[in-house]
Amino acid sequence: MRTIGHWIDGKPVDGTSGQYGPVHDPATGEQPSRVALASTEEVDRAVAAAKEAYRTWKDVSLAKRTAILFRYRELLDAHRDEIAELITAEHGKVHSDALGEVARGMEIVELACGIPEKLKGELSIQVSTRVDVASIRRPLGVVAGITPFNFPAMVPMWMFPLAIACGNTFVLKPSEKDPSASYRLAELAAEAGLPAGVLNVVNGDKVAVDRLLEHPDIAAVSFVGSTPIAKYIQAKAVEHGKRVQALGGAKNHMLVLPDADLDHAADNAINAAYGSAGERCMAVSVVVAVGGIGDELVERIAERAAKLRIGPGNDPASEMGPLITAEHRDKVASYVHGAREQGAEVVVDGTGYTVEGHEKGFFIGVSLLDKVTPEMDAYRDEIFGPVLCVVRAETYDEAIELINGSRWGNGTAVFTRDGGAARRFQMDVEAGMVGVNVPIPVPVGYHSFGGWKDSLFGDHHIYGNDGVHFYTRGQVVTTRWPDPADSGGINLGFPSNH
Repeated sequence: MRTIGHWIDGKPVDGTSGQYGPVHDPATGEQPSRVALASTEEVDRAVAAAKEAYRTWKDVSLAKRTAILFRYRELLDAHRDEIAELITAEHGKVHSDALGEVARGMEIVELACGIPEKLKGELSIQVSTRVDVASIRRPLGVVAGITPFNFPAMVPMWMFPLAIACGNTFVLKPSEKDPSASYRLAELAAEAGLPAGVLNVVNGDKVAVDRLLEHPDIAAVSFVGSTPIAKYIQAKAVEHGKRVQALGGAKNHMLVLPDADLDHAADNAINAAYGSAGERCMAVSVVVAVGGIGDELVERIAERAAKLRIGPGNDPASEMGPLITAEHRDKVASYVHGAREQGAEVVVDGTGYTVEGHEKGFFIGVSLLDKVTPEMDAYRDEIFGPVLCVVRAETYDEAIELINGSRWGNGTAVFTRDGGAARRFQMDVEAGMVGVNVPIPVPVGYHSFGGWKDSLFGDHHIYGNDGVHFYTRGQVVTTRWPDPADSGGINLGFPSNH
């Protein structure tokens, strides 16, 4: 059985804790690998390597940093198929989806390649006699990232390329369920010329997470995951004096107005709800049908759902792969059963689904629930699987009240032909990311990603300008260079502007 270790100080490191976690192939249910779970001592070793590397990396010129990042981008491009195969093997998503994940992660590498523009400061000259003031941004030091299983390459790339471009060094703790992609990203970074210790990867569970949150040499922590864990990450990191950006869960609504193209809306509902088997925080979980379009819209979604091809992620014919674990599959199925018991109409029931030849795989079919109400568990909870709820609303105002009543505010979308209605929705809705006829409004790399309410803990969204600000701190430098002819003199008074 293959054992996946850590990447510390520019080289592979075998685990020494004696603790291991299983790494499954979700399509077969088999366990081809295991991952070493780091002890506190191993986390300390990674942080120490990052701290030592920071002493020199912070002073490396922007030109040299970006040269490494440009080489890294080219290596990622050359190895994108290989990285996607690692994702499919351990996460289960179809290969095309995995390729898209790598491409979206590379957007942030490309953003990081332009870091000289992002780090330009401000200068005011002659604010007082022969006094100039400059505002600049400086790196924080050693920073850490804790990332989820659903995007094992993209989410780490949301963090470390920008962090290291800003002059920090990085310790990454990826999900122990699918660690190989992150490990490969670190190998390629070293191949691109990134100095040892600048990027470290420690695999682990809560032991490793807690040590990163407590470690006195970690200046900041980035996290993406569920809301309960995001709250925990923020509280514990702040307790230990760290800067935090913690992105939590979601229950994303897609509002369909009566004037919408229902075929277009149904296509996008399918893509947004069932892509990546619903295991993404930007998945559409709820379609809100306004007025009398509900029956027709549900019928069109159901027709498309019945035609989806579900199978192993490495089969080019598959449109949706398995879930990450058997336990998660069973939990998702329980929401479908519970919705029926609570009064929802199960239009499409994907529970009990199997794939011939892969009966032990962690497969589940897609489910479509109609006439869902806000009191039902399937509406209230983040299911994180291929389950789409349809809620009926008589009016636009009723729909907005429903959406804004959610404790989450990650992403939302409106489908309409009316520009005025779309603009009103944008202004009325309480969510950090809004799509207009776009079901999954994940921003491009040079805009920041993040929600509101229980979808974000901390002051900064991730990547984009917010990412640069998160991984740097402002410094203001006031300078006076006396004229050679100025004799100066002693003045104990407070400096004045004249």
